Amino acid sequence: MYGWIWRHLPGPVPMRVVLAAALVVGVVALLMFVVFPWVEPMLPFNEVAVE
Repeated sequence: MYGWIWRHLPGPVPMRVVLAAALVVGVVALLMFVVFPWVEPMLPFNEVAVE
């Protein structure tokens, strides 16, 4: 999969490195701001009461 992404990025190697870093930052931002907040209420870790 990573090889496929690398082959399809345009430009020389330095440009590909910058684009790959931007892709990683974009995926991390998507996870942190969209996916994790959506999933968090469904997780059982909110109930931390000790009886």
